[in-house]
Amino acid sequence: MSTKVLFCWSDISGYMAANWLALHTLPDIDVFVLAFQAHTETAFSDQLMAGIPSRLLNLEERQNFPLIEKLVQKAQPDAVVFSGWLHPPYRKLAFSPTLKHCALVMGMDTPWWGTWRQHLAPWLLHRYLQRMDRVVVAGERSWQYAQRLGIPVAKIQRGLYGIDDQVWHPLWQERQQSPWPQSFLFVGRYAPSKGIDILVEAYRQYRSRISDPWGLVCCGQGTLGDRLQNQAGIENRGFVQPTDMIAVWRQAGAFLLPSRFDPWPLALVEASAAGLPVVCTDVCGSSVEVIRPGYNGIIVPQENPEALARALLSLHEHYELLSTWGKRAQQLAAPYAAQIWADRWHELLNEVVKKALAGA
Repeated sequence: MSTKVLFCWSDISGYMAANWLALHTLPDIDVFVLAFQAHTETAFSDQLMAGIPSRLLNLEERQNFPLIEKLVQKAQPDAVVFSGWLHPPYRKLAFSPTLKHCALVMGMDTPWWGTWRQHLAPWLLHRYLQRMDRVVVAGERSWQYAQRLGIPVAKIQRGLYGIDDQVWHPLWQERQQSPWPQSFLFVGRYAPSKGIDILVEAYRQYRSRISDPWGLVCCGQGTLGDRLQNQAGIENRGFVQPTDMIAVWRQAGAFLLPSRFDPWPLALVEASAAGLPVVCTDVCGSSVEVIRPGYNGIIVPQENPEALARALLSLHEHYELLSTWGKRAQQLAAPYAAQIWADRWHELLNEVVKKALAGA
């Protein structure tokens, strides 16, 4: 008999679609995803969900709790996975009689920053967190926050995210067929949190210090897109669908992520899986897991264009190391392959469902 799991998620993405599909293809588990239609800032195509049983909610539907409750009731899940606590209808769903005998799992990627909101969170979220049979965190920084929320260590598990490793892994070998690309790449939202202004200024400083600067390709969408226009050496390609991004990743020589705030960016994991050296700021949560300074990348302080410019210059001057750094990066990204993610979640879900049935 198959275990039925329903994911109550926010925005869809290429990496989560790959994970859900890998889990759904396992023989004794049925996946259903309730998520938001393509977001205005990410604009991922709904076609990403092809092959995955799902219902994508429009702007009005995602706030309609009776509809969401009805859809969940129709799915008759054995386990429900929530993408955190930010969406009120999902949070309310945790107390619905419909899920009285279901196993409940919550994912979280938020790191501990020590803000007043985070100090209040254990009281504000207490009832909701108590309903969870397991909390799955993205990495070490979110594990620390989960502890501070009062979640018992026995209920915390790492491994919230995975990536489509089969797409990324061949790219390092393909780059070996010709000289390593002399190009920087940024992929992400064009938003203040991603440090777009820092990126532009750091790249300007880098170009002023070298006679043969590399180009910077930017792929994304957002309110700060105009900052990238008419900048020497910067090519703004706008938002590119995942299927069209493969050639972009293949032609890159190093990946940049100058974020001001980034809980656990999957872009760092994908860049590493693609065999690229990475330069990122210290606020990028996934850098704890996949970046080793001087081994496969460089970590710089946030809000510091000068430090970022020096990092770009260092990669330029150590061009002969980039291929080696890229290969090392792939090794650190390997544990996040979608199939490994699926096997891990398969075991987790079977365990929490078994316990829920025993306690029913």
